[in-house]
Amino acid sequence: MTFGSTGYDIAHLLGGGILLLSFVLLYQRRLDAVINAFAVQGGLLAAAAAWQAHLQSEPGLYVTALLAFGAKALLIPLALRLLLRRLGLHRTVETALGIGPSLLAAAALVGLAVMVVLPVTAGQAQALTRENLALALSVVLLGMLMMIARRNAISQVIGLLSLENGLVLAAIGVQGMPLVVELSTAALVLMLALVAGIVVFLLRDRMATLDTGLLDRQRGEGPP
Repeated sequence: MTFGSTGYDIAHLLGGGILLLSFVLLYQRRLDAVINAFAVQGGLLAAAAAWQAHLQSEPGLYVTALLAFGAKALLIPLALRLLLRRLGLHRTVETALGIGPSLLAAAALVGLAVMVVLPVTAGQAQALTRENLALALSVVLLGMLMMIARRNAISQVIGLLSLENGLVLAAIGVQGMPLVVELSTAALVLMLALVAGIVVFLLRDRMATLDTGLLDRQRGEGPP
């Protein structure tokens, strides 16, 4: 299928917006701001899925868009806000890396994603698909970086969910990808997020903190 110039530009704008929100997630230090940024990223992911459904004439992607909007833009952020209220957490979170080093590492990872994806897919896929995959891989890598660079368990859960946003972005950008593959990928990562949420509660109940750095000290790996 040949994409028009407008369709190409809008798809890039939405994908770039999702990637930009990954940088915002790394930049923010207050938990409520992190949740708000994740909700906006979920809304952009839903818009990207709906736009790809239009471009590819694939009605199944509208289902993906609806689920992404309901889960990522509404339900999960609402659940996280209720969790913050219940645990009384409205402070900044500690980072394993500073904000500056985190953003520099993020920029390097985006460059790595572009260097890996574009040459490998040259001549094998349409330009929009190739660049969408580069954006998606960048979002995945930045989600992994957030899980590493944050010590707060809730921030790490959001990093995992942002990583999953990248996987969904990659799936919707490949024409002909079966809906069951997209939904099963999303369900798998959401289950992992559910398990991570249970760990959050256990960590809070047993240790009265959500700083995962305490686990290193419990294993004798960190400073006393």
